[in-house]
Amino acid sequence: MADVVSNSQQLGLGQIARSSVLPLALITFILMMVVPLPPLLLDIFFTANILLSLSVLMVSVNTYRPLEFSSFPTVLLFATVLRLALNVASTRVVLVHGHSGTDSAGKVIQAFGEFVIGGNFVVGMLVFGILIVINLVVITKGTGRVSEVTARFTLDAMPGKQMAIDADLNAGLLTPDQARKRRAEVGQEADFYGSMDGATKFVKGDAIAGLLILAINIFGGLIIGMAQHGLNFDAAARTYITLSVGDGLVAQVPSLLLSIATAVIVTRSSGGQDLSQQLMRQVGMRRAWWPVAGMLTLLGLIPGMPSVIFLIGAAGAAAVAYYSTDITAEEQAEADEAAAAAAAAGKESFSSSENKEEQLTIEDVSVSSSLLLEVGYGLIPLIEDADKSALVARITGIRKHVSRDLGFVFPAVRIRDNLTLSPSAYRITIGGAIVAEDVVYPGRLLAIESGSSNVVIPGEAVKDPTFGFDAVWIDPIDKQRAIAAGYTVVEPSTVVATHLHQVLMQRASDLLGQDDVQTLLDHVSKSAPSLVSGLVPKVITLAQLTQVLKALIIEQISISDLRRILEALAGAKSREPDDLIETARIALAPIIVQRASGPKEALSVITLDPGLEQLIVQSARQPGRDTSLIEPGLARKLVESLQEQYRILSQAGKSLVLVTAPILRRELSAIIRQSIPDALVLSYKEIPETKRINVIAVIGGTE
Repeated sequence: MADVVSNSQQLGLGQIARSSVLPLALITFILMMVVPLPPLLLDIFFTANILLSLSVLMVSVNTYRPLEFSSFPTVLLFATVLRLALNVASTRVVLVHGHSGTDSAGKVIQAFGEFVIGGNFVVGMLVFGILIVINLVVITKGTGRVSEVTARFTLDAMPGKQMAIDADLNAGLLTPDQARKRRAEVGQEADFYGSMDGATKFVKGDAIAGLLILAINIFGGLIIGMAQHGLNFDAAARTYITLSVGDGLVAQVPSLLLSIATAVIVTRSSGGQDLSQQLMRQVGMRRAWWPVAGMLTLLGLIPGMPSVIFLIGAAGAAAVAYYSTDITAEEQAEADEAAAAAAAAGKESFSSSENKEEQLTIEDVSVSSSLLLEVGYGLIPLIEDADKSALVARITGIRKHVSRDLGFVFPAVRIRDNLTLSPSAYRITIGGAIVAEDVVYPGRLLAIESGSSNVVIPGEAVKDPTFGFDAVWIDPIDKQRAIAAGYTVVEPSTVVATHLHQVLMQRASDLLGQDDVQTLLDHVSKSAPSLVSGLVPKVITLAQLTQVLKALIIEQISISDLRRILEALAGAKSREPDDLIETARIALAPIIVQRASGPKEALSVITLDPGLEQLIVQSARQPGRDTSLIEPGLARKLVESLQEQYRILSQAGKSLVLVTAPILRRELSAIIRQSIPDALVLSYKEIPETKRINVIAVIGGTE
């Protein structure tokens, strides 16, 4: 226990020590401005300043992304304050003790001054001026402009990035933790570039301050040396200009290094490589270096040119070209993808397939889709099947099939896992509302009873999720036995896909909006512009047209022949929604009837008993009646009778078609579809005159 306490105390003391470094550094910088420093300490601090600047430059060059050095603006501030504090401290030493010789301000200042000046004051001043121009006019000015533009663009793009993260989260491409991490990164990026825009002003101000301090040191030193210490002009100039230029250079060299580091940071692009790797990969292109070698060779052969130097340069360029490799388009694309992956780490991936016509890709899983299939973690193998993901391929085929059948493009189906579901469960949602859910078992098969088999197959008895038939989940070894007994045996992926197909057909109207209708109108306007412009919105509004088309789709009537629908609506006498819908149905009668009967065969229909039908019609026409046309008890009996007929027709592979009076058609259709989704309810007006009719049953008659 004592050891644990001791270790905890050591950790606490270490953390306190680390936290105290920056406050102590700031206090030291302030003291340097007001407390005289001996030359030895100046040498130590100047060396530390150069060390700090070099380390910052190397870190800037070797980072993969600018955001990895997010503390750079603060580091730049501390480095600038340190340099200014040193300038103040060294100026005090130069002006107070400069008359005693060039070594009075320390060895570092003396070495820089004597080395650069070389005995010529004018040369020293010009060299210092050139460094100031390079730092202030070229690097600092360009860096400031880049920082300003980058900060502006980053802040402008921030809302879009946040929306993209929210969309990826809603699409299931990101977990909540990953989304929070990416939002934090976006915020940090905006803060970083905003700070960099201000940090560049430190660099610019530091360069200007260095120029002013140099002038103060020279003129102040000359005045103090000649007036207070009795030096002649030559001696004062030699001493104070050497010290002033040395002091300025000791400050300007680190300032120049930090300016370059700032420029490197703000001009870097994010990627999976440091700056050296990027340059070697992008600049070292063979096709670029061979022409360089050729041009240098030609220059070297011109009379009067230093041939040896040019030919050596040509040989060097040829060597670079020989050992370099060109970046192909594929390699560049891979590099771009790798960089994008590094920038968006944590994003989930979907299974891919070489056959994109049979596979949902990431493009299909669009964030704007209102269709969502959620699966428990036990069903993930159905999606990530090595054999091209059978379920995903079936879903793609279902989308295409349903889109062709109903006449508009269905949105993409998003697929994602949901840990809140049981392992074998799946759920279908439309617009956020759960419309269907059930359970399937990977590794087992669903045997659906046909109604004529007396053989019992061992397994878990369930209801078929699509049609509600009795079924059994069986082991694959019992497949042949079940087929021989008359069962229909299907795989789990087929069960999910068939259920999804039924849901899409039943709820397709929920997926058709005004934007989709406008897209259909734009397509029709290419071949019939006058029809479209003369009808919508002059005669009927886009909302009314959408209501008509949704009503057709509710009863699984294709709207692919939109031109015929528009022509019928243009001639409609009434603009009431119900009348418009019936007008469109009559126009589409041949298309509706062919769902249940071929062009040459008779249409097998069921009718209501004439007496019963007449009684319901008379009741519907009573004045002031605004409730249901059919009494609940009668409706229940009608549905039970039709369900019996449906079972008989289903075994024969035929559809249930009920023909009734126009006034009753819509309500009967709504009642019957609740229990028999595939039933087709027609009015007398919707049957073409040339179509032969075969009445196979009469509902409600005397038995």
